[in-house]
Amino acid sequence: MRRFILAFGIGCPLLFAQSPSVITADQAVQEAVARNLDLAAARYNISVAEARQITAKLRPNPVMTISGDHLDLLGTGYNSINNAGPNEYSYRTDFILERGGKRAARMELAAAGRSVAELGFRDTLRKLIFDVESAFVDVQLAKENLTLAQDNLRSLNGIVSINTERVRTGDLSAVELNRSQVAAMQYETAVRQAELQLRQAKNRLRILLGRPEPSEDFDVSGPIRRDEERLNLDDVRGRAQTQRPDLLEVRQMQARNQADLRLQLAQGKIDYTAGVEYRRQQAPSGTGNSLGLFFSAPLPVFNRNQGEIARAQHEVAQAAAQLRALEAQVSGEVTATWQQYSTFRGLLEEIEQKMLGKARDVRQTTEYSYRRGEASLVEFLDAQRAFNDVTQSYNEARANYARSLYLLDAVTAKSVSEVSLSRP
Repeated sequence: MRRFILAFGIGCPLLFAQSPSVITADQAVQEAVARNLDLAAARYNISVAEARQITAKLRPNPVMTISGDHLDLLGTGYNSINNAGPNEYSYRTDFILERGGKRAARMELAAAGRSVAELGFRDTLRKLIFDVESAFVDVQLAKENLTLAQDNLRSLNGIVSINTERVRTGDLSAVELNRSQVAAMQYETAVRQAELQLRQAKNRLRILLGRPEPSEDFDVSGPIRRDEERLNLDDVRGRAQTQRPDLLEVRQMQARNQADLRLQLAQGKIDYTAGVEYRRQQAPSGTGNSLGLFFSAPLPVFNRNQGEIARAQHEVAQAAAQLRALEAQVSGEVTATWQQYSTFRGLLEEIEQKMLGKARDVRQTTEYSYRRGEASLVEFLDAQRAFNDVTQSYNEARANYARSLYLLDAVTAKSVSEVSLSRP
């Protein structure tokens, strides 16, 4: 079973500084997790949520006020005759006393927001893993098709060589040789097309892996995935409902919106401000020191945070509707994926049991007969074409079955559940 570490921060690219030229499916997923640019950007959502947690824990800062009043800066002069002044200097500090559990509500909301960010990241990871696995299968299929095209070309070139010799000896007409040469040229074109499809498939996979530069020796290894164990639809549907990150994210959004509603209700509670002041007076007749205490509170006549409370209430209802919609969507995805899995598995088994062996035998027999002069070129090309069609159908069935297995892992989030989150 695949197990690998999902690392955060700048250490991620260093894990695969020396990228192997030939990789397996598991290695491709690991490299994409470490180096994919879109996933690297999505990681910052968690860091942003953690920064908001730090902010939520902070308490209001006290306010310090230093003032000078009745200062003789204009040169009037303060004395017992004009009875002006005296000079006053004060130092005051005010403290905001939060009520309604605002700080605890902020911390709860920030913690829920971090959970939402983590689940959103896991859903991005789930989609990336499937994209990489699907692209990996595309490369495997392109390699199989290229091998088939090369085998056909090799076989036709052998026929052309034999026909050339037979024409030289007078056992075959030149028209027959030309026909075989034209058929060989057609297969040569098929090889070129297969080579192009392989390069394009490799480029798509390389981009998903976060490799910026193309490499001629980049390749994949390993057989096309094929699981013999039959899966149960009810088990698949149950895992999807309990493990899908996007579904868990919407459920966590409900908890987040509930926490936001509690915060907005707390914000509707007024806060008190308490202050203490030291004042010094300097008069011609003497000096004096005094201490003052202050208390203030806003009057909730107009603003009681009604708008934000209503907004939070509507978002709670919205999240509930989104959850119902997503649950129905996930159920539909599971059903559609299961149908693909069942169809491709049955098609693959049918081709293997009823078609592949027969088509191979017919081609071999016809080629042997043609080499002995017992069959015509048209018969051989028909047998070759039938074998190609069956083999291509077989390769596509193998690829489609592998994609359906990877898609089942994606819709049930099995691939993500095998990833462990850690920090270097």
